[in-house]
Amino acid sequence: MNEHVKVSYLIDIPEALPQLVQWFIEAWSPHYGPSGIGDARADLVSYSRRDGLPVALVAQSGNDKLLGVAALKPVSLPSHEHLGPWLGALLVTPGERGKGIATVLIGAIEAEARRQGITVLYSDTVCTSTMLSRLGWQAIEENVPTLRDQVTIYRRDLSKN
Repeated sequence: MNEHVKVSYLIDIPEALPQLVQWFIEAWSPHYGPSGIGDARADLVSYSRRDGLPVALVAQSGNDKLLGVAALKPVSLPSHEHLGPWLGALLVTPGERGKGIATVLIGAIEAEARRQGITVLYSDTVCTSTMLSRLGWQAIEENVPTLRDQVTIYRRDLSKN
């Protein structure tokens, strides 16, 4: 794990909420923007817990600068409610990308899933497919339509290391 990144439960750093709300709106405007049906603040508040789902983990620098966030969620895509739970809401602030923070967050979500007794995770993505493959995730379905793009769905068997 990147020793310069600390990962905490969102519930332990409520002061991060306003910045994370802004990031969600900017990153996923079709869902959280003015014409979207999502409520970024409500979603993030629902992720503020230590047990059960959904739960969010936040990456910070040693001086508490927010770097990114990821969530462990029961559902990600309405079209795929039969799958779950999901690694979702993975976001690293643009100025911090390419520094291994997403890898740290994915590893932390996998560890949290194992802690909660979860043995299989799913994720849908356009932009982290190479990283997920490198980390042992398997593509199981391609070209799945979403509000923004077509995505690939990945599966990670956590019972194998």
